[in-house]
Amino acid sequence: MIDSKFDEHMFGRGLKNIIALLALLFCCQSEGQPVALKVSLNKRFFTTADGKPFFWLGDTGWLLFVKCTREDAVFYLDTRKQQGFNVVQVMVLHDFNNTKNVYGDWALNDFDVSRPATTTGADFRNAEQYDYWDHVDFIIDEAAKRGIYMALVPTWGSNVKSGKINEQQAEAYAKFLAKRYRNKSNIIWLNGGDINGKEGYAVWEKLGSTIKNFDPNHLMTFHPRGRTSSTDWFHQSLWLDFNMFQSGHKSYAQDTSSKERRHFGEDNWKYVEEDYVMDPVKPTLDGEPSYEDIPYGLHDTLTGYWRAPDIRRYAYWSVLAGGAGFTYGHNAVMQYYMPGDTGISFFPQQDWKKGIKAEAAEQMRHLKKLIGSYSYFDREPAQALIRQNGEKYDRIQAAKGKSYAFFYTYTGRNLDIETGKLGFIPGKASWFDPRTGLKKSVPGFNMRTSSFDPPGETKAGNDWLLILEK
Repeated sequence: MIDSKFDEHMFGRGLKNIIALLALLFCCQSEGQPVALKVSLNKRFFTTADGKPFFWLGDTGWLLFVKCTREDAVFYLDTRKQQGFNVVQVMVLHDFNNTKNVYGDWALNDFDVSRPATTTGADFRNAEQYDYWDHVDFIIDEAAKRGIYMALVPTWGSNVKSGKINEQQAEAYAKFLAKRYRNKSNIIWLNGGDINGKEGYAVWEKLGSTIKNFDPNHLMTFHPRGRTSSTDWFHQSLWLDFNMFQSGHKSYAQDTSSKERRHFGEDNWKYVEEDYVMDPVKPTLDGEPSYEDIPYGLHDTLTGYWRAPDIRRYAYWSVLAGGAGFTYGHNAVMQYYMPGDTGISFFPQQDWKKGIKAEAAEQMRHLKKLIGSYSYFDREPAQALIRQNGEKYDRIQAAKGKSYAFFYTYTGRNLDIETGKLGFIPGKASWFDPRTGLKKSVPGFNMRTSSFDPPGETKAGNDWLLILEK
């Protein structure tokens, strides 16, 4: 017979150990985990629930849920976290006829969006339990541990355009998604999916309104087709919390289609300017510019590929024009291309595990850090500060706060500034290098200086950002 005092002592000690272990596990899981995002008080930006600024630095990981094993997903998330990304845009369902993951688990029963294929249990060691949706859950939870938000596209637009979803099915599916993920802190909803909002408009409205009804605490937008914005169809919809545009992958010379309302070419700042004056005021951002290492216009490899300088230009142009963030993309990474894969699009030049370290992917963090280093909510477009602005690549994009101003040049051309309109007396001037994130003082600067010559010769890709500070 065991001594009762000894038994009581061991029980108490064991209980304390269990409590300590649970506390340790809770701390480890909670550290750095995101909380649901909000729209800022001035309606221009995002904040965390406690009001801290949140600069959206997204990546298009469209096929993450279907192409990546658990190990590959963790590698991807670890890399993007290290590079400063805090949002991943991902399809929940791609093609209904082939939506199964790398483990062979199908997302739907009988290709019916209203009938998700779920099982009882979620043990990865048991193939009968671990289903498609458990894999989605695993990746979402791993992202949360790394402070990364998952911007979920419920279904890619082609499924709606082809008539595979009616309103009743959309409502049932939206309820399933909202109830499953409304308690996940790191969720953002991206209704749509590379689609014209007129195509299946009633379905998009049903998806958006139903998700918002059952999950009112997560932000939602609409991911449109190239050279359009969510403002074209849904700006007044109650479920749409912020706007997103897709400036697309065409060059100036290629953007000539008569079917498009806008012929902005590479001028993605123009979308921000249009969205910025909409009523009511809502944040906006470029959710899909040209991807790094993808052909101009997507389909013709002979025209050239978009490279890091182009991506930097899209990022700085759109953010300084008033964007609440920016989404980067890489041709190989967005489809998780590996040699031997079938069904690959747009001629990737390397596998995704090499592409994930591409030049612009490593440089996006410098923009995020720069924006976060100055007063945040007072930042606004400031084109009136520039004398004799140029067109296309010679465009100078400006923004200012109460005690600073930014001026971005893609070509390194001379900057002629209306310093009398700054609203403060500049006492410091610096050149910020978007390639390295480093700053250096402008030589010979004094408070009367209004003309600034960036380092290096004037040419496309010699981009610099001038910073004037009070």
